[in-house]
Amino acid sequence: MAGAITDNRPPAAEGRQGGPLIVTEDAVLLDDLLRLCAAAGARPEVHHGVPERRGSWETAPLVLVGDDAARRVRGAARRRGVVLVGRDQDDSGVWRRAVEIGADHVLMLPDGEQWLVDRIADVAEGVGRPALTVGVLGGCGGAGASTLACALAVTSAREGRRTLLVDADPLGGGLDVLLGGEAAEGLRWPAFAASRGRVGGGALEESLPELHALRVLSWDRGDSVAIPPQAVRAVLAAARRRGGAVVVDLPRRIDEGVAEALAQLDLGLLVVPADLRAIAAAGRVASSVGMVLRDLRVAVRGPYAPGLDDREVARLLGLPLAGEVPAEPVLLDSGVPPGGSARGPLARFCAAFWQRVPVEGGGV
Repeated sequence: MAGAITDNRPPAAEGRQGGPLIVTEDAVLLDDLLRLCAAAGARPEVHHGVPERRGSWETAPLVLVGDDAARRVRGAARRRGVVLVGRDQDDSGVWRRAVEIGADHVLMLPDGEQWLVDRIADVAEGVGRPALTVGVLGGCGGAGASTLACALAVTSAREGRRTLLVDADPLGGGLDVLLGGEAAEGLRWPAFAASRGRVGGGALEESLPELHALRVLSWDRGDSVAIPPQAVRAVLAAARRRGGAVVVDLPRRIDEGVAEALAQLDLGLLVVPADLRAIAAAGRVASSVGMVLRDLRVAVRGPYAPGLDDREVARLLGLPLAGEVPAEPVLLDSGVPPGGSARGPLARFCAAFWQRVPVEGGGV
């Protein structure tokens, strides 16, 4: 059980990181709280009452007060981020004690364990605004969506942003191959197939291959072609939590895992070659994707069929125009990834895209 008590106190200073402060003398409760801190990757500070060291109570990013200690902290300075933790689901007096100490939340174990792990992990990771998450998919086969996804990620990293590239198309051949890093050390998608609940953002990032100053989550060369939707949800949530930019290369088919990915996007780019057959196929893709993703834009690739230009393609699809994707040959054995040449036309297109989209704000 978890409940919230609202107040109008000013927020605590942002930007702090670290483990929570635990205040309790209940040995069993302390063992549980230490276990949950370990699961969240946090190192707590433990006291039996309000710490004597000046500032410890005020500066801790999160304070977990055992129900046994509520009386001892009653006179402490009021602040946000105080959680009163107990075990007795039938104790009606817990809410009164929570108000007396100025707690934001009341939580009962074991029911509230997952909520508390998530909250502890947030403060341990110093979570701020989530990453802007951009999905790229082709309107038809061979549209060049994977090339554009790689170029967007490479350009974002070159401009100094924390960038993570996610390959959500198991049949696409692997973005690590397109980036020239199929032999790079690090985990691939099958390693995360059993992920449930919370995945640590820092742990995820450090476990992935680093290529061209960005992290890449791709597929191995095994037979696995599906990841459970719960794992997709957990992994993408972790990827977004650390800010910057996340680029997701998506397949055209929509299954449960892809739907989970679409639900976490801020915007999508539908790459469409400028011919009528490709536009017809893209219309069907847009119809399916549009049921999940509200902000879908079209990126048009030439050459153009007679009577077509980029604006006409966008009009026929009924989608906002993101721009015309320039042609740029990609040589897998050259060592230069898509968008790797800052002066190339594809890199310039990607740089203009990131300039138009407020990455640091985590949204559009």
